[in-house]
Amino acid sequence: MKTKVEPESMLVRYQDPTALPDLYELWVDDELGDHFFIPEGSRVEVIGDEVVVSPAPTPQHNGMVRDIVREIDRAAMLRPDFPWDADIGSGVSLVGARKGPVPDLSILDKQMALAVRRDRVKKLVADQVELVVEITSPRNATTDRRPAARSLKNKWNLYSASGIPYYLLIDRDPKVARTFLYSIPDEESAAYLHEESWKFSETVHLPEPIDLEIPTVHWNTWDEC
Repeated sequence: MKTKVEPESMLVRYQDPTALPDLYELWVDDELGDHFFIPEGSRVEVIGDEVVVSPAPTPQHNGMVRDIVREIDRAAMLRPDFPWDADIGSGVSLVGARKGPVPDLSILDKQMALAVRRDRVKKLVADQVELVVEITSPRNATTDRRPAARSLKNKWNLYSASGIPYYLLIDRDPKVARTFLYSIPDEESAAYLHEESWKFSETVHLPEPIDLEIPTVHWNTWDEC
């Protein structure tokens, strides 16, 4: 087992290397802190055989998340039949893969979101989620992007293998500066079969059944922070 320490992240130390339980189960039960030092406010994921601990996101990153949530809230007010809600920063349990990513944002059915709150569950599961959003940073871009080859440490592969219908990737790399929407997941090949993309400043369109327009005029690359 390896603990991945990324730039701008703090070192995570295992307290008892002779008795390491299952990392995925510890993550699901919110018990990783019993075995690792996890700085308060960090995002903790189980990807591949690694515990990935990332620092709190920047205001620029959070602003992009808020832009999406704002359009969801606006649609809910203007369209009585709009059935979607947003979840910010909750872990999504990929049961089949036994992995635990934490998307920047998840879109799920409004009634499902209410049930999740009512039942006080600790994590979402892939079947509850219609769309996940990831925003790249210098430390995680390779993990978030479509890979050259299938990898157990790649979220594009993990989300498609778990059947999540849509994956919205906001790539803040100055050399990219685009938003990608992946759809039609093929679980067997762990791949999304369809891709659309928009340059920053162009309006992103999420198709049916979500049917949402997302302005990106204020989105910037990570060197513009």
